[in-house]
Amino acid sequence: MARTLRLAEKLGAQTVTLSGPRVSEEALRYARQRNVTQIVVGKPARPRWRERLFGSVVDDLVRESGAIDVYVISGDPADAPIAPARFQPTSKGANYAKAVALVVLCTLVADLMHPALELANLVMVYLLGVTGVAFRYGRGPSILASVLSVAAFDFFFVQPYLTFAVSDVQYILTFLVMLVVALTISTLAGQIRAQADLARQRERRTAALYAMTRELASTRGLENLLRAAAGHISAVFESQTMILLPDSAGTLQPYLGMGLALAHDQRERGTAQWVYDHGQMAGMHTETLPSAAAIYLPLVATRGPVGVLGVRPADERRLLDPEQVHLLETFANQTTVAIERAHLAEEAQAATVQVETERLRNALLSSVSHDLRTPLASISGAATTLVDAGDGLDVGIRRELAQTIADEGERLNRLLTNLLEMTRLEAGAVQVRKEWQPLEEVVGSALAHLDRALHERQVSVDVPADLALVPLDSVLIEQVLVNLLDNALKYTPPGSSLAIAAAQEDTSVVVRVADRGSGLPEEALTNVFDKFYRIRSDGDPARPAGASSVGLGLAICRGIVEAHGGRIWAENRPGGGAIFAFTLPLEGEPPALDTALLD
Repeated sequence: MARTLRLAEKLGAQTVTLSGPRVSEEALRYARQRNVTQIVVGKPARPRWRERLFGSVVDDLVRESGAIDVYVISGDPADAPIAPARFQPTSKGANYAKAVALVVLCTLVADLMHPALELANLVMVYLLGVTGVAFRYGRGPSILASVLSVAAFDFFFVQPYLTFAVSDVQYILTFLVMLVVALTISTLAGQIRAQADLARQRERRTAALYAMTRELASTRGLENLLRAAAGHISAVFESQTMILLPDSAGTLQPYLGMGLALAHDQRERGTAQWVYDHGQMAGMHTETLPSAAAIYLPLVATRGPVGVLGVRPADERRLLDPEQVHLLETFANQTTVAIERAHLAEEAQAATVQVETERLRNALLSSVSHDLRTPLASISGAATTLVDAGDGLDVGIRRELAQTIADEGERLNRLLTNLLEMTRLEAGAVQVRKEWQPLEEVVGSALAHLDRALHERQVSVDVPADLALVPLDSVLIEQVLVNLLDNALKYTPPGSSLAIAAAQEDTSVVVRVADRGSGLPEEALTNVFDKFYRIRSDGDPARPAGASSVGLGLAICRGIVEAHGGRIWAENRPGGGAIFAFTLPLEGEPPALDTALLD
């Protein structure tokens, strides 16, 4: 039957397993729900007397089908022998023993009640026992209990006692009715029990599928998704489960599961590869490569196959049931959806990174192109004037043009230096070489670097003479101070004062660079150290509109300070202006100084 149903599915049919008290009733209900117009049913092969006694499915279908056409066909050739029905016990031997014991108990109870009650009431005791056996131990033990109950009632309570002979013929009808009622009760109880078992099985399958769907929906990452799917499938089907995913060349590779050792078998790998290439199920209990040790299902998503699911149940007969195969296919479909979702998430992440990279590249090109053109235009204009006018220009004008070329060249050099330094920071190529040095020397070197730009400014320096040596990279920290001072020169009014101060606080040294500009907006206090961030002038004379900046100087400062293990922040200065401060941690023991050399 399983092979026939699977062949029907392979040929395009849709198979379904129904359960109910009557075959004809369930079949017709399903047919009417699906608007079926024709029913094809096999010719009955049972003896006529059994059909008259227990009913005929074909006769019931023909009688109750209404407008639906019923076709009765023969399956096997007429001369083909019909295989005899084989008895397959569905209950354990212990249940039959319990049924016998319960009949004995009913007999004892009836014997105690015999003097006070009539025989008709004693029959109820046996019927109650048959009902209990039917509900607890199944149909076989209940039939046995029915027969033994009639025999015990006749043997112990019907005259002549202790014989199966019947003195009054009317008791024969009592025996027959008692047997029919007992058998009917046992049959109905068995059907109810079978229906309950089917309902429990379906509930477990639905719960397992729901649990898997819920876990897959809340799990992130391909490996975690596959581990969750393999765990649920292994638990539901009591099997070894393996998931194979293709590499860049389309060759399946074992990825995850409890049966990966099986996946290294070349024959099993070949079966899985065939399933991936053809998109069809193969392996155990299928028409394709049935000698395989597991059944393999393709994981086919909307854009094509994404892998193969292999299942090797502990009981091979478990997957003979088409309903079990359908459930396995449902689990495979959920796994496919999870894999596709993981791939789409990776693609979306890659697309987001690409978009962000493109945005940064465009911003960088836009900023660099503008800020490069400005000094280049100044240099080109001044040089062209010097070349064209020659000696006709006044000495002062020629000196001013030459100074413009020098200033713009320095400005262009700082711009390119910032770009290269930002690139090195992001690539992790900047190495901090800390040495114990006095901070005032680094501050003096930074002021000397900007001496020409600071000649119209008043700069106050407050670095205590007894300040401890600081472990730092002098070249990098000098660049931080130069960038902070250059930023203050760009965004403060000409001639305004600047201040540099340093002090030890707890286990670090705090360096502050303060100006007397218009300060920073609230949103800029946290964003000013981001790449390409600029503060618009909005007509504020203290924030010159012509100040040119790519927006990398402060970002470089943050990268260098964090590489030293410190932090950097900005705040508004009381009385007007801004303060840029950073810390340098005092880690380790400073070297001992030779006091004799200092004297």
